[in-house]
Amino acid sequence: MKNKISFNNNKKAFSFFLIFLISTTFMFSQNKKVKIYLVGDSTMCLYDDSRFPQEGWGMPFVNFFDDTVDIENHAKGGRSTKSFIDENRWQPILDSLQVGDYVLIQFGHNDAANSKNHPNRYTSPEDYKKYLGKYINEAKAKQANPILISPVTRMKFDKKGKVLESHAPYLKAVTEVAKEYQVPFIDLDTKSRELLEKLGPTFSRYLYMYFEPGELPRYPNGYKDNTHFNEFGARKMAELVLQGIIEQNLELANHVVKPYFKK
Repeated sequence: MKNKISFNNNKKAFSFFLIFLISTTFMFSQNKKVKIYLVGDSTMCLYDDSRFPQEGWGMPFVNFFDDTVDIENHAKGGRSTKSFIDENRWQPILDSLQVGDYVLIQFGHNDAANSKNHPNRYTSPEDYKKYLGKYINEAKAKQANPILISPVTRMKFDKKGKVLESHAPYLKAVTEVAKEYQVPFIDLDTKSRELLEKLGPTFSRYLYMYFEPGELPRYPNGYKDNTHFNEFGARKMAELVLQGIIEQNLELANHVVKPYFKK
């Protein structure tokens, strides 16, 4: 009789523990935030106030999502698919990845920069594809979700006012990799060129760190950078990335902030 009572008590205790475990797991999963890691170069990265008004598009990007999303911007200026790995910037991200996390990957500017001063940056289009494959395979192995993004355009117009392609071999390469590995792809290169063509040569400069003498106290003699963005340009590029997420109906689109209506 005692053994029967003991068995019943143990059964009840186990059932209670099982219910508690399931409930706790469910509550934890409900409270777990969606994690997004940004991996890329200077057009995406963070800048402090000393560089104002320069911003990477990853800075305003964080404001497009509700409080269920946590974004870590690990992009770094001057890095390529190769040097980001060589400098051990990718491994800590990989070690932190959990099931369901997202990794937005955008390189190309520095992969194409075959500079004597920075020999570690250059990556041929073929090697660029191999490195992108490495990011994708390793992220997928952690059951995370890689998203490829083509390098954003530089402000270069021909005499007819048409935007010149800045990264043609790398755009082709990243497009092929996205198809091969069947991962989402946001063609920021093409989207940004289309935006510049709408604005034209005169007004496109207002997206970039491009100032005439006397326009900005920090640059009294002017500043002409056709690659990096001011705060307005960074936001416009971030909007194009968000547009790509929504167009492809990615799960991340469910976490975009809801429209604000004044009561």
